[in-house]
Amino acid sequence: MVSEPDLFVVCKNCSSEVSPYVTECPYCGQRVRKRAPKIEKNGGGPGATQAAKPPSLPRLRRGEMPGISPDARPYATLAIIGLALVLTVALSSGAVTFLDVGLIGPPGEQWWRVLTTVFVHQSTGYAFITLVSVAIFGTHLERRFGPVTLILLFLVCGAGGAAVSAVAGIYPAFGANGAALGLLCAWLVEDRRAFRRGEDRENDLLGVYVIAGVLALTFVADPFASAVAAAAGAVIGSLAGLLLSLRR
Repeated sequence: MVSEPDLFVVCKNCSSEVSPYVTECPYCGQRVRKRAPKIEKNGGGPGATQAAKPPSLPRLRRGEMPGISPDARPYATLAIIGLALVLTVALSSGAVTFLDVGLIGPPGEQWWRVLTTVFVHQSTGYAFITLVSVAIFGTHLERRFGPVTLILLFLVCGAGGAAVSAVAGIYPAFGANGAALGLLCAWLVEDRRAFRRGEDRENDLLGVYVIAGVLALTFVADPFASAVAAAAGAVIGSLAGLLLSLRR
């Protein structure tokens, strides 16, 4: 802050108030000082405090907009989809058969099949529906809760649904319809709980309900899809959504 005496200088000859940056009085011509004071680069005058240097910001990263942080890439979701596609190619080439990794009958002592069968799709249409759904809701969940939560949620909903189908004796149980429907229900329950807390995220729920209906009815178009696995995955995902809603 500039003090009052530094705002002007009093001429000793005519007692006029003149600028502190002149050497002669403009009213009487009397020399006020030998040389004008040095003007600081920050615009401050005599007695002015040094202005604080504004903090510097790092350079923007690729794809980053000023003031908006970039969305993290959903690597876990992409890895799940990539694994399913790789297994689909392996099945098409004959390197792996449905009997090797799918839940086509009672698992016996090979209960690990309830996990691998989630990545097995008998038809292209079935794979497209489930994997696109996983891409949509897996991305949302991963960006909100992290990749570890997304992977665990996918495996629990998918393998849990296949296990329930096996216990009920309903075969075959191929594909990720239970996992995809579980991710959808987890996202939907968490979103609706947030809405009740006053967080309106303005999501288009009509499209969500349409996708849910298609996933629930995949067993109609593909006999290798299990309706029990889809229903169990939806229940597990809904319960997980309730737990996720506690993590704000």
